[in-house]
Amino acid sequence: MTVHCRGILRIALVAACAAVSALVPPWAQAQTTASAADVDFMRGMIHHHAQAVEMVRLIGARTMSPLLRSLGERIEVSQTDEIAMMQQWLHDHGQEAPDPLRHLGMDMPGHDAQLMPGMLTKAQMEALAKAKGQAFERLFLTGMIQHHEGAIAMVKMLFATTGAAQNTTIFRFASDVDADQRAEITRMRAMLTKLPAR
Repeated sequence: MTVHCRGILRIALVAACAAVSALVPPWAQAQTTASAADVDFMRGMIHHHAQAVEMVRLIGARTMSPLLRSLGERIEVSQTDEIAMMQQWLHDHGQEAPDPLRHLGMDMPGHDAQLMPGMLTKAQMEALAKAKGQAFERLFLTGMIQHHEGAIAMVKMLFATTGAAQNTTIFRFASDVDADQRAEITRMRAMLTKLPAR
């Protein structure tokens, strides 16, 4: 093939690619892009998940309840995995990703001012850390229900934001968060009813 022919072929291929791209509807293109709201959601949910992991890591030394320990293990595994996924998504979209798991247990300045919906305040976390036995179990369950309800609120705010959650990964992840948190809230409320009255 001559140089002239190769040049014509290259021009034809470029033109064909451009034509195909022009035929892709905007909604399909949006599936791979990310809005500012998407980025904020992922960053906020990383911090939100990290506090849940911090809460779960208090269980071992404070209660022997097999049900609570099992719940805690599921929460830690799922939310740690999701933190890694969210960090990777942010990196893939050219964004900085927070890494709060590195600082768990540290007294960070401005803690309460940075809370996402449903997250426990510094005072609530201190009270949880000091509790033992059934008192701990009750505080943990009520606190984690509050925490999960906050995650559901975050998803609702994301879906209510114009142009947000058009990215396929964001939409699926946020939908899964909503469903998973609702299921765990139901489970934790049932566990609360089995605790002895104060």
